Amino acid sequence: MVKHIILWQLKDELSEEEKIKVKADIKSGLEGLDGKIPGLLEIHVETEGLASSNADLMLDSSFEDEDSLKGYAVHPAHVAVADGKVRPFTKARVCLDFEK
Repeated sequence: MVKHIILWQLKDELSEEEKIKVKADIKSGLEGLDGKIPGLLEIHVETEGLASSNADLMLDSSFEDEDSLKGYAVHPAHVAVADGKVRPFTKARVCLDFEK
């Protein structure tokens, strides 16, 4: 199994109300990919970090293998969410992929 973890920071110019909506849209968009991408075993987005956090949201996903993760990266459904709901609103992205 391969884990794919991403932390994002939202753009500074977003108001608190906009951040709440953006986080909800990212969560629904990415979690909506469940069952639609071959090899994707589990996908969860955490939007409510503690005050000590320096990231705004986290993606925690699991794949059958590295090839499944590579397929997810280019799958049209994932690209649509990434391009429409994530990238326009984030300023920083950190990723860790590992075998478990």
